[in-house]
Amino acid sequence: MLKTRIIPSLLLRGDGLVKTKKFSSPTYVGDPINAIKIFNDKEVDELIFLDITATKENREPNLKLIEEIAGECFMPLSYGGGIRSISDIEKILKIGVEKIVINSYAVENPDFIKEASLVFGSSTIVVSIDYKKDIFGKNFVYSKSGTKRHKISPLDFCKIAEDMGAGEIMLNSIARDGQMQGYDINFLNTVVNNVSIPVIGCGGAGNLNDIKNLVDFTNIAAVAAGSLFVFHGPHKAVLINYPNQIELKKILK
Repeated sequence: MLKTRIIPSLLLRGDGLVKTKKFSSPTYVGDPINAIKIFNDKEVDELIFLDITATKENREPNLKLIEEIAGECFMPLSYGGGIRSISDIEKILKIGVEKIVINSYAVENPDFIKEASLVFGSSTIVVSIDYKKDIFGKNFVYSKSGTKRHKISPLDFCKIAEDMGAGEIMLNSIARDGQMQGYDINFLNTVVNNVSIPVIGCGGAGNLNDIKNLVDFTNIAAVAAGSLFVFHGPHKAVLINYPNQIELKKILK
Protein backbone atom coordinates (compact mmCIF):
# COMPACT_ATOMS: atom_id res chain seq x y z
CA MET A 1 0.00 0.00 0.00
CA LEU A 2 1.32 3.45 -0.89
CA LYS A 3 1.94 5.78 2.01
CA THR A 4 -0.45 8.66 2.53
CA ARG A 5 0.71 11.80 0.75
CA ILE A 6 1.07 15.04 2.72
CA ILE A 7 0.42 17.99 0.39
CA PRO A 8 0.73 21.74 0.96
CA SER A 9 -2.28 23.43 -0.64
CA LEU A 10 -1.39 26.99 -1.58
CA LEU A 11 -3.84 29.72 -2.55
CA LEU A 12 -3.08 32.27 -5.25
CA ARG A 13 -4.66 35.71 -5.29
CA GLY A 14 -3.17 37.74 -8.10
CA ASP A 15 0.57 37.07 -8.07
CA GLY A 16 0.76 36.43 -4.33
CA LEU A 17 0.03 33.65 -1.87
CA VAL A 18 -2.77 34.12 0.63
CA LYS A 19 -4.41 32.09 3.37
CA THR A 20 -8.12 32.27 4.05
CA LYS A 21 -10.43 31.57 6.97
CA LYS A 22 -13.69 29.86 6.01
CA PHE A 23 -12.94 30.87 2.41
CA SER A 24 -12.86 34.60 3.28
CA SER A 25 -10.53 37.22 4.81
CA PRO A 26 -7.48 36.36 2.68
CA THR A 27 -4.17 37.18 4.39
CA TYR A 28 -1.04 37.70 2.30
CA VAL A 29 1.62 35.13 3.19
CA GLY A 30 4.30 35.65 0.57
CA ASP A 31 5.62 35.07 -2.90
CA PRO A 32 4.79 31.72 -4.52
CA ILE A 33 8.25 31.25 -6.05
CA ASN A 34 9.99 31.73 -2.71
CA ALA A 35 7.60 29.25 -1.10
CA ILE A 36 8.31 26.66 -3.80
CA LYS A 37 12.07 26.97 -3.27
CA ILE A 38 11.60 26.22 0.43
CA PHE A 39 9.32 23.27 -0.29
CA ASN A 40 11.86 21.96 -2.80
CA ASP A 41 14.52 21.93 -0.09
CA LYS A 42 12.14 20.12 2.26
CA GLU A 43 11.38 17.44 -0.36
CA VAL A 44 7.59 17.62 -0.16
CA ASP A 45 5.46 14.92 -1.82
CA GLU A 46 3.67 17.31 -4.16
CA LEU A 47 2.14 20.78 -4.29
CA ILE A 48 -1.36 22.04 -5.07
CA PHE A 49 -1.86 25.62 -6.26
CA LEU A 50 -5.39 27.02 -6.41
CA ASP A 51 -6.19 30.43 -7.89
CA ILE A 52 -9.09 31.48 -5.68
CA THR A 53 -10.23 34.50 -7.71
CA ALA A 54 -9.99 33.33 -11.33
CA THR A 55 -13.51 31.90 -11.50
CA LYS A 56 -15.16 34.72 -9.54
CA GLU A 57 -13.44 37.25 -11.79
CA ASN A 58 -14.44 35.23 -14.87
CA ARG A 59 -10.88 35.15 -16.19
CA GLU A 60 -8.64 32.47 -17.64
CA PRO A 61 -5.79 30.86 -15.73
CA ASN A 62 -2.66 33.03 -15.44
CA LEU A 63 -0.43 30.95 -17.72
CA LYS A 64 2.62 33.15 -17.22
CA LEU A 65 2.54 32.70 -13.45
CA ILE A 66 1.71 28.99 -13.71
CA GLU A 67 4.71 28.51 -16.01
CA GLU A 68 6.97 30.26 -13.50
CA ILE A 69 5.63 28.06 -10.71
CA ALA A 70 6.00 24.86 -12.74
CA GLY A 71 9.53 25.84 -13.72
CA GLU A 72 10.57 26.05 -10.06
CA CYS A 73 8.84 22.90 -8.80
CA PHE A 74 10.95 19.79 -8.28
CA MET A 75 7.88 17.81 -7.21
CA PRO A 76 4.55 16.90 -8.88
CA LEU A 77 2.35 19.95 -9.25
CA SER A 78 -1.43 20.30 -9.39
CA TYR A 79 -3.18 23.50 -10.46
CA GLY A 80 -6.78 24.67 -10.26
CA GLY A 81 -8.62 27.93 -10.90
CA GLY A 82 -10.52 29.35 -13.85
CA ILE A 83 -10.44 26.13 -15.90
CA ARG A 84 -13.39 25.90 -18.26
CA SER A 85 -12.18 24.17 -21.42
CA ILE A 86 -10.07 21.38 -22.86
CA SER A 87 -7.84 24.09 -24.31
CA ASP A 88 -7.21 25.51 -20.81
CA ILE A 89 -6.10 22.08 -19.59
CA GLU A 90 -3.92 21.46 -22.63
CA LYS A 91 -2.07 24.75 -22.17
CA ILE A 92 -1.48 24.15 -18.47
CA LEU A 93 -0.21 20.61 -18.96
CA LYS A 94 2.17 21.75 -21.70
CA ILE A 95 3.96 24.10 -19.30
CA GLY A 96 4.75 21.37 -16.79
CA VAL A 97 1.76 20.86 -14.51
CA GLU A 98 1.00 17.18 -13.79
CA LYS A 99 -2.60 17.32 -12.51
CA ILE A 100 -5.53 19.60 -13.19
CA VAL A 101 -7.93 20.52 -10.38
CA ILE A 102 -11.46 21.33 -11.53
CA ASN A 103 -13.90 22.87 -9.07
CA SER A 104 -16.68 25.26 -10.06
CA TYR A 105 -16.96 24.17 -13.69
CA ALA A 106 -17.16 20.52 -12.63
CA VAL A 107 -20.26 21.32 -10.57
CA GLU A 108 -21.81 23.44 -13.31
CA ASN A 109 -21.03 20.95 -16.06
CA PRO A 110 -20.23 17.41 -14.79
CA ASP A 111 -19.91 16.18 -18.38
CA PHE A 112 -16.71 18.23 -18.57
CA ILE A 113 -15.14 15.83 -16.07
CA LYS A 114 -15.82 12.96 -18.46
CA GLU A 115 -14.56 14.88 -21.48
CA ALA A 116 -11.35 15.93 -19.72
CA SER A 117 -10.73 12.43 -18.37
CA LEU A 118 -11.16 10.87 -21.81
CA VAL A 119 -8.80 13.36 -23.45
CA PHE A 120 -6.06 13.53 -20.81
CA GLY A 121 -6.58 10.38 -18.72
CA SER A 122 -8.26 10.01 -15.36
CA SER A 123 -4.98 10.24 -13.45
CA THR A 124 -4.64 13.84 -14.65
CA ILE A 125 -8.04 15.04 -13.41
CA VAL A 126 -8.75 15.96 -9.79
CA VAL A 127 -12.26 17.14 -8.92
CA SER A 128 -12.20 19.55 -5.99
CA ILE A 129 -15.41 19.77 -3.96
CA ASP A 130 -16.03 22.55 -1.43
CA TYR A 131 -18.77 21.90 1.11
CA LYS A 132 -20.38 23.08 4.33
CA LYS A 133 -23.47 22.37 6.42
CA ASP A 134 -26.66 24.40 6.39
CA ILE A 135 -28.52 25.41 9.55
CA PHE A 136 -30.14 21.96 9.65
CA GLY A 137 -26.79 20.18 9.64
CA LYS A 138 -26.99 18.94 6.05
CA ASN A 139 -23.90 19.21 3.82
CA PHE A 140 -24.13 20.93 0.45
CA VAL A 141 -21.65 21.58 -2.35
CA TYR A 142 -20.51 25.16 -2.96
CA SER A 143 -18.68 26.71 -5.91
CA LYS A 144 -17.13 30.06 -6.85
CA SER A 145 -14.89 30.11 -3.76
CA GLY A 146 -17.72 29.13 -1.46
CA THR A 147 -20.18 31.82 -2.58
CA LYS A 148 -22.68 29.72 -4.56
CA ARG A 149 -24.61 26.84 -3.03
CA HIS A 150 -25.75 23.85 -5.10
CA LYS A 151 -28.61 21.54 -4.22
CA ILE A 152 -26.46 18.42 -4.08
CA SER A 153 -24.65 16.75 -1.23
CA PRO A 154 -20.86 16.43 -1.45
CA LEU A 155 -21.12 12.64 -1.12
CA ASP A 156 -23.52 12.43 -4.07
CA PHE A 157 -21.29 14.69 -6.12
CA CYS A 158 -18.24 12.58 -5.25
CA LYS A 159 -20.03 9.59 -6.73
CA ILE A 160 -20.89 11.58 -9.86
CA ALA A 161 -17.28 12.72 -10.23
CA GLU A 162 -16.10 9.12 -9.94
CA ASP A 163 -18.68 7.94 -12.49
CA MET A 164 -17.57 10.69 -14.86
CA GLY A 165 -13.98 9.48 -14.77
CA ALA A 166 -12.22 11.67 -12.22
CA GLY A 167 -8.97 10.12 -11.04
CA GLU A 168 -9.04 11.76 -7.64
CA ILE A 169 -11.33 13.81 -5.39
CA MET A 170 -10.26 16.69 -3.16
CA LEU A 171 -12.71 17.56 -0.38
CA ASN A 172 -12.50 21.02 1.19
CA SER A 173 -14.42 21.82 4.37
CA ILE A 174 -15.36 25.50 4.18
CA ALA A 175 -16.26 25.65 7.87
CA ARG A 176 -12.86 24.28 8.91
CA ASP A 177 -10.74 26.25 6.43
CA GLY A 178 -8.04 28.16 8.34
CA GLN A 179 -9.50 27.23 11.74
CA MET A 180 -6.67 24.81 12.57
CA GLN A 181 -8.96 22.70 14.78
CA GLY A 182 -8.80 19.35 13.01
CA TYR A 183 -10.24 17.65 9.94
CA ASP A 184 -13.83 16.60 9.30
CA ILE A 185 -12.83 12.99 9.96
CA ASN A 186 -16.28 11.39 10.11
CA PHE A 187 -17.42 12.82 6.80
CA LEU A 188 -14.11 12.14 5.05
CA ASN A 189 -14.29 8.55 6.25
CA THR A 190 -17.82 8.24 4.85
CA VAL A 191 -16.66 9.43 1.45
CA VAL A 192 -13.58 7.20 1.42
CA ASN A 193 -15.80 4.20 2.15
CA ASN A 194 -18.24 5.07 -0.64
CA VAL A 195 -15.91 5.74 -3.59
CA SER A 196 -13.11 3.68 -5.06
CA ILE A 197 -10.86 6.51 -6.27
CA PRO A 198 -8.30 8.31 -4.08
CA VAL A 199 -9.58 11.06 -1.78
CA ILE A 200 -7.62 14.11 -0.58
CA GLY A 201 -8.86 15.64 2.67
CA CYS A 202 -8.42 19.36 3.21
CA GLY A 203 -9.46 21.93 5.79
CA GLY A 204 -8.63 22.12 9.48
CA ALA A 205 -5.05 20.98 10.13
CA GLY A 206 -3.56 22.81 13.11
CA ASN A 207 -0.73 20.43 13.96
CA LEU A 208 0.79 17.12 12.87
CA ASN A 209 -1.46 15.21 15.26
CA ASP A 210 -4.48 16.37 13.23
CA ILE A 211 -2.90 14.75 10.19
CA LYS A 212 -2.12 11.60 12.16
CA ASN A 213 -5.73 11.36 13.37
CA LEU A 214 -7.06 11.56 9.82
CA VAL A 215 -4.55 8.98 8.59
CA ASP A 216 -5.20 6.63 11.52
CA PHE A 217 -9.00 6.71 11.37
CA THR A 218 -9.56 6.68 7.61
CA ASN A 219 -8.05 5.20 4.47
CA ILE A 220 -7.52 8.66 3.05
CA ALA A 221 -5.08 8.72 0.11
CA ALA A 222 -3.71 12.18 0.79
CA VAL A 223 -3.90 14.95 3.36
CA ALA A 224 -3.73 18.56 2.21
CA ALA A 225 -3.14 21.56 4.45
CA GLY A 226 -2.57 25.28 4.09
CA SER A 227 -2.25 27.14 7.40
CA LEU A 228 -0.14 24.39 8.97
CA PHE A 229 2.54 24.83 6.31
CA VAL A 230 2.59 28.63 6.11
CA PHE A 231 2.14 29.70 9.75
CA HIS A 232 4.22 28.91 12.81
CA GLY A 233 3.80 29.35 16.54
CA PRO A 234 0.98 30.68 18.73
CA HIS A 235 1.01 34.07 17.02
CA LYS A 236 0.85 32.50 13.54
CA ALA A 237 3.96 34.14 12.18
CA VAL A 238 4.39 33.44 8.47
CA LEU A 239 6.96 30.67 8.08
CA ILE A 240 6.94 28.16 5.22
CA ASN A 241 7.46 24.75 6.81
CA TYR A 242 6.99 21.02 6.30
CA PRO A 243 7.61 17.97 8.54
CA ASN A 244 10.95 16.22 8.26
CA GLN A 245 11.31 12.51 7.50
CA ILE A 246 11.40 11.52 11.17
CA GLU A 247 8.18 13.45 11.85
CA LEU A 248 6.51 11.98 8.77
CA LYS A 249 7.28 8.41 9.85
CA LYS A 250 5.48 9.07 13.13
CA ILE A 251 2.24 10.19 11.49
CA LEU A 252 2.00 8.04 8.36
CA LYS A 253 0.80 4.48 7.97
